[in-house]
Amino acid sequence: MIDLIALIVTGVFVALSAVHVYWALGGGAGKVAAVPELDNRPAFIPSAASTFAVAIALALCAVLVAASAGLIVSKVPALWVTWLAFLLALALVARAVGDFRLVGFFKRIRATRFARLDSALYAPLCLVLGVAVFYVAVGHRS
Repeated sequence: MIDLIALIVTGVFVALSAVHVYWALGGGAGKVAAVPELDNRPAFIPSAASTFAVAIALALCAVLVAASAGLIVSKVPALWVTWLAFLLALALVARAVGDFRLVGFFKRIRATRFARLDSALYAPLCLVLGVAVFYVAVGHRS
């Protein structure tokens, strides 16, 4: 039986990857609100190469979730896929918790456009994805 949660999570990772490819290729919609801010300036300016690297990482997350759920066949041993999925879930929950400064639920800087979006969308999405990836990994252990 196909796991709807795994399909949705895989789709979300693919969509996030596509957005990063769009930004890496020069697209600008939404980009300004995707980077934390300090003193009304971006905390860093991501290069096209680093943005593309994030797109690749997100695409690999989609592949990992799909492999963990058995939606695709993987040549990687099932035990590795499961443990990598657990690590991904942990990383996503850690991103939701944050760095206690610029990102996550417990950030100190809260009055910027990024901070408001992080509280309303980015951190909750990371938490939901983390829980969902954990669910997929537990439900499909080999």
